[in-house]
Amino acid sequence: MFTSSSFDKTLKIWDTNVLQPADTFNFEGTVYSHHMSPVATNHTLIAVGTKNPDVQLCDLKSGSCSHILQGHKQEVLAVSWSPHDEYVLATASADSRVKLWDVRSSSGCLITLDQHNGEKSQASSEAANTAHDGRVNGLCYTSDGLHLLTIGTDHRMRLWNSFTGENTLVNYGKIRNESRKAVKCTISNGCNPEFAFVPSGSTIAVYAVFTGELITVLRGHYNTVSCCTYQHNFQEIYSGSRDCNILAWVPASQEFPLDDISAKKLNPFTVSVWQTVLVLNRQVILVFWLIAYKNCTFKFLKCSILDWEISINFL
Repeated sequence: MFTSSSFDKTLKIWDTNVLQPADTFNFEGTVYSHHMSPVATNHTLIAVGTKNPDVQLCDLKSGSCSHILQGHKQEVLAVSWSPHDEYVLATASADSRVKLWDVRSSSGCLITLDQHNGEKSQASSEAANTAHDGRVNGLCYTSDGLHLLTIGTDHRMRLWNSFTGENTLVNYGKIRNESRKAVKCTISNGCNPEFAFVPSGSTIAVYAVFTGELITVLRGHYNTVSCCTYQHNFQEIYSGSRDCNILAWVPASQEFPLDDISAKKLNPFTVSVWQTVLVLNRQVILVFWLIAYKNCTFKFLKCSILDWEISINFL
């Protein structure tokens, strides 16, 4: 099973056995983000952020929206369940606020993050409890759930203590973020130090999470990068862009398993036209390679960038 959401105002639950939707949830507004808890054992809720300021919770067991979380004043652009507590949900909105919720609580909201850590609460009621000075359109937890990373259109990224709600004041410098839609960033799992991978125009900026240092910039896309995700089993990054490509990135020290195919057999001037490539893991990459190699010659683009390299990109 896997889930998908779209600007067609739907959330779909897919049966991978038949590659058909098993259930569809319909909403009144555009769907910007959805997330299912990676650790939940007592519920099957999917949090959905839409153009409506209310956060929708869809229950897979009942097949309906079980309840809503009210508190934001504008559209909800990003949602993320805590990997530490299955009942804690973080939401980010165009109202400049990030809220943490306990979905079991009748009051709902646990805390609203404040970039000033309470120091400006008396000075300006409008600025109080805002996480950013613009729309907040990206957030993700560290793998242990102890910290939360947020991105805003004020071109800032902030790291928060997810238990106290304190702004840790890590300085990442200026972050390029001009999107009015959701931006999907990701954080590594099991690395030392941990890295944050953040879409930045047509590139992906890599930061050290707890120091704010810019480690490197991954270049390979030809248009705006909208999302990236980390696959911890292989320590690989997958990124999606408006150039209609999905790229897989691996550490340069790794040996790509398809290098034994002789490059002499490939004609670099005869290129198979692939507009969108969905790469799920190494086995799927192998299938795509063999199918393309059997039927036609194509160009395999491999580009080394500092400590990281593009694994595969069909053009």
